[in-house]
Amino acid sequence: MNSTVYTHRIRVRYSETDQMGVVYHANYLNWFEVGRTEFIRETGVTYRSLEEKGILLPVTDVSLSYKQPARYDDWVEIRTDLEELSMVRLTFSYEIYRVADEQLLVTGKTKHAFTTMEMKPIRLARVEPEVYALLEERCAGGK
Repeated sequence: MNSTVYTHRIRVRYSETDQMGVVYHANYLNWFEVGRTEFIRETGVTYRSLEEKGILLPVTDVSLSYKQPARYDDWVEIRTDLEELSMVRLTFSYEIYRVADEQLLVTGKTKHAFTTMEMKPIRLARVEPEVYALLEERCAGGK
């Protein structure tokens, strides 16, 4: 990941762990959502403002690779990058680290489409060129 990476820290809550005392695997998807929501907010746009304009970003694909477990009360850092951007879709990449020892815990990606509230694909650069330009400035991989 490069300089466009946005970082956000959270503490692992007890409710996020399983009987083995490690973070339940599905919670990493929630943390990906936290990362991308805060990444977008950092650009000056919010999910709420997009939805108010009738734009959704449904997930079309997700991948995760588990390296090490996070445990209750660990501080973890979610590192989010906008890896790819086109007029109709975007891809975020994620790395989650344990803060105490900088151990890489999880890597992953989510792919999204720009759609209307009726889930019809749209070209963001045509519908909201200002929003597209803000995302394009933060995109690591270009178009």
